[in-house]
Amino acid sequence: MTALLATLGGAYYTSADVFAAEQEHIFESMWFCAARSADLSLAGKFKKVQVGRESVLLIRGRDGLLRAFLNVCRHRGAQLCTESDGEVKRTLRCPYHSWTYALDGRLVAAPNLGALTDDAGTPIDRYTYGLVPVALTEWLGYAWVCLADAPPPFDDVVAGAAGTLGDSDAINRYGIGGLDVGRRVVYEVAANWKLIVENFMECYHCSSIHPELVGVLPEFSRGIAAQANTGSGAQFGSGIAGFTVDGTAGFDRLPGITDDQDRRYYAITVKPTVFINLVPDHVIFHRMYPVAADRTVVECDWLYTGAVLSSEEDISASVELFHRVNLQDFAACERTQPAMSSRAYRDGGVLVPAEHHLAEFHHWVVSRLATAV
Repeated sequence: MTALLATLGGAYYTSADVFAAEQEHIFESMWFCAARSADLSLAGKFKKVQVGRESVLLIRGRDGLLRAFLNVCRHRGAQLCTESDGEVKRTLRCPYHSWTYALDGRLVAAPNLGALTDDAGTPIDRYTYGLVPVALTEWLGYAWVCLADAPPPFDDVVAGAAGTLGDSDAINRYGIGGLDVGRRVVYEVAANWKLIVENFMECYHCSSIHPELVGVLPEFSRGIAAQANTGSGAQFGSGIAGFTVDGTAGFDRLPGITDDQDRRYYAITVKPTVFINLVPDHVIFHRMYPVAADRTVVECDWLYTGAVLSSEEDISASVELFHRVNLQDFAACERTQPAMSSRAYRDGGVLVPAEHHLAEFHHWVVSRLATAV
């Protein structure tokens, strides 16, 4: 007998109310991967990121520390930075009334600042009226932020990723934080973020739409995802030399990985919006920015050692494999999104046995949103 499990109903993928609840109880309550730290390597470099309903500003201080703040002037609420990224020389200046902040968030100047007092007549405290800080930590070379008043332990994020590999130190051996971005592609996907997560987590579709991937990882033709079997990954085909679009050789393997990790592909989902793909010679790192119930921006980095990039070796065959996978996956999600509002999907669809691990993701979403009721 083939057991079928129910999926989430269509409204979970189309409802503005559901998306608003996800913004509050998922994206604004959990650790959210915001940016590659190396993109903000110099003092004054900043990046504006939408996290749930909030605009968050990440900026490198003159002391070398990376900080995050709500992108809101404390005077009348104007956005400090409207550009997606850039660089300031010394301070952040609000273009509305010229309230000006140091790179550590302190209020340092404003028209008639010396004459301003609080409601008790005391000169205003420049930290009290400084920018509102956002919790930030760095891991795997990326900056992760959390808007919660009491952020959950970041160790839980690390433990969840390690658990997928079945070895608490396995992910560290790839040295992701020390790799460099060889290619970055930003995809605009007309689909709900959960459809993208679900698609990434299963491989029942692999033989249907991923001929290049199945050519490199032939066991995927059986429909069993690498994430369904903790710690096992997927073995390269016998005639495959590297994780490239045509199976030709890639590059020297990353220095820290073990023989057991060689010639294998591992996939990790870090809730809520990160996918990490691990292969012997590079890492593919996806992060999602949900924009609306039916729209998601996905930013994908291909990470290599500095030696590979400085040697100017051709990485195109390496990049092209997963770029094709991305295009194939996102097209499938966009083909699915319109049907989420159909009466045929009002009560959802079904999961076949190869997809049963998706039920845990569905239960997780429902449990997070239960706090909104």
